[in-house]
Amino acid sequence: MKDEVVVFWFRRDLRLQDNAALSEALRSGQKVLPIYIYDENVPSFLSEKDVKTTFINAQLHKMQLELKNSNAALSLAEGKAIDVFKEMMKQFKIHAVYVNREYEPNLIKRDQELFDFLTAQNIQFKTYKDQVLFERDEIVKADGLPYKIYTPYSKKWLEKLQHMNVPFFECSLETSKLVQKKFYFPFSESSPVIDPKDSAWPYDLSQKTIDNYTDTRNFPSIAGTSKLSNHLRYGTVSVRSCIREAMKSSDITFLKELIWREFFTQALWHFPFSVFQNFKEKYNGIVWRNNTSEFEQWCRGETGYPIVDAGMRELNSTGFMHNRVRMITASFLCKHLLIDWRWGEAYFAEKLLDYDMALNVGNWQWVAGTGCDSAPYFRVFNPTEQLKKFDKEFLYVKKWVPEFQELTYKPMVEHTMARKRCLETFKKGLLKSI
Repeated sequence: MKDEVVVFWFRRDLRLQDNAALSEALRSGQKVLPIYIYDENVPSFLSEKDVKTTFINAQLHKMQLELKNSNAALSLAEGKAIDVFKEMMKQFKIHAVYVNREYEPNLIKRDQELFDFLTAQNIQFKTYKDQVLFERDEIVKADGLPYKIYTPYSKKWLEKLQHMNVPFFECSLETSKLVQKKFYFPFSESSPVIDPKDSAWPYDLSQKTIDNYTDTRNFPSIAGTSKLSNHLRYGTVSVRSCIREAMKSSDITFLKELIWREFFTQALWHFPFSVFQNFKEKYNGIVWRNNTSEFEQWCRGETGYPIVDAGMRELNSTGFMHNRVRMITASFLCKHLLIDWRWGEAYFAEKLLDYDMALNVGNWQWVAGTGCDSAPYFRVFNPTEQLKKFDKEFLYVKKWVPEFQELTYKPMVEHTMARKRCLETFKKGLLKSI
């Protein structure tokens, strides 16, 4: 006789508390089998040396230890999700699969295919909202259309927040509710899943950080940000807990950053074409230079602009880059070098530990001027002035670019010329699209 179970599939929700779908699965009355799949559809399915895999493994290891206290275990598998579930059905009688919803186009397609397969097998596929507070059509204009501008979206978001209690989803990990044995699915010899390296990456949700966020968030040399981005990306902390903490502060700057996250997530859900296309079609006429050797210089952090190079070297070394510096490096690529934002977006997608498709695409298009609620195309960050303003004592730069004061360290392109070239190119491109 096969054990009768419901399956909870961990995805962007690597935690055992305040987890919407997990909470519902545990309340189902059936034994719950928890599983994580190293899914080939997800960018984090990479080599064992990749910082994303290291972070995921560390969190899975922590959950495994916690589940062990309830005489249960986290099952692990790799490959296409639909193939894993086909194998799982050979070992268990599955009544339902519980997941938290995804919003990226490729993952929506994957889930639809799995829904169709499971439905044909008379297995329910139950989805829940978890990675955002508001989703889909919950924050839209009066006519039902999605917002394309952040400010009115954020006002409606805040207004709706004032009329609700931010929910908390209790997850009672009682032995009686959990399957006592693992699902076994063989791994390939090159599988990266075994090594539970410690990857703490601590975040800071203290009231001091939130209260001072306006004053400290733009300076990369100080600990003035929360370091929450990767934890929100992989769901090691719930966004609801972050919102609850942010609501305690009289300064809403931190809360507004969480709203930007939801704004870009809903924009991707409503406009999935923006992953590969300019959100604003009028920018399709821009002729990018796309110089390969210059792009590689940018990737290596060898542009001759200290704050740009510091950011790229930090990214290459750690998988992280301060948000202010992300804007500066992205602007330099798109505006100074006139290299297509999609090249930079793809490089960040490969390197960033906190890579989130909605935020990465949204922010790159914002910087390039091609996206929803973008900075105007004629806004070109001056990297020298940005350095003076946000790292005037060179503390950040000295850490990553020790040679920045040597005579051989020179900028690859002159700012005034590059800015002029950028404005002329964008004007020509916009005229073509009229």
